[in-house]
Amino acid sequence: MLTQILNYFCSVFVNMAFFNGPRLLEWANSPPHLQFNKYVLKGYRPVSSAQDCVRSLFYLHNELGNIYTHGIPLLCFMVLLPFSIPWSQISITWLAVVHILACLSPHIGSVLYHLFMNHEGGAPVYHTLLALDMCGICMINTLGALHIVYITLLCYPSIRSAALLAYILLSVYGIYSAVTARDSMRRLRSFVWQALFRLTLFLLRRLGVGVGSPSSLRHFIAMDTLAVLGGVINISRFPERLRPGLFDYWLNSHQIMHVLVVGAIVCLHWGVVDDLVWINGYLCPSD
Repeated sequence: MLTQILNYFCSVFVNMAFFNGPRLLEWANSPPHLQFNKYVLKGYRPVSSAQDCVRSLFYLHNELGNIYTHGIPLLCFMVLLPFSIPWSQISITWLAVVHILACLSPHIGSVLYHLFMNHEGGAPVYHTLLALDMCGICMINTLGALHIVYITLLCYPSIRSAALLAYILLSVYGIYSAVTARDSMRRLRSFVWQALFRLTLFLLRRLGVGVGSPSSLRHFIAMDTLAVLGGVINISRFPERLRPGLFDYWLNSHQIMHVLVVGAIVCLHWGVVDDLVWINGYLCPSD
């Protein structure tokens, strides 16, 4: 039944496409640098020019879902995020601006990576695009957490400055590790120290040592939970490893990760807005 449903939607999409694409390749015939998921058996685009890569937005192939699951949220975030922030109610506008940049970064890198990964430039272009994608993920991990550090340690200016510097240095190390990693597991491990740093801040809030909006903490915990779950699903190659070939076009692990990442960013946004509004009316206790 699931196979019939997937095939139906594939045929519908093909009929709706603006034009027919080139002959797609199977895994064994695709360029070696694109053979990173042996459970996705078909639907690979041939080596293409930049123009033909852009044309691939309009026909079915196995990267189309990856492009649109971050491309559509990118367009939505660009339009909606600035209007969803109550600028008149916040006093630290630079945190809001940094937050918007953080939310856009992973989507930009991901769309460029998935759209042009089969470029005729071959493996060098692919690895450059992969590094750009990793930098986008690192940006959301770095810029996206700066306000958490800032607000949690609001009442301890010296410790706050030291913590911001430490987190930025830790992020630089994370970027280097992610860009130079040779497989998905090592790339996931590159972000572990940043996650542990954020977990420490969450514990400080929970214990009452750190401050922040009472409602924002649950959003941040949901954010990291979704992000970690997405990373685990991606490296496990679930569900396509159970039925190789069935999830070539839709519902494979990478697409599921994309959807969970979008959910994580939405949770981050809710928590940031709560904190930015809350901080405007908060006064640190005097000694």
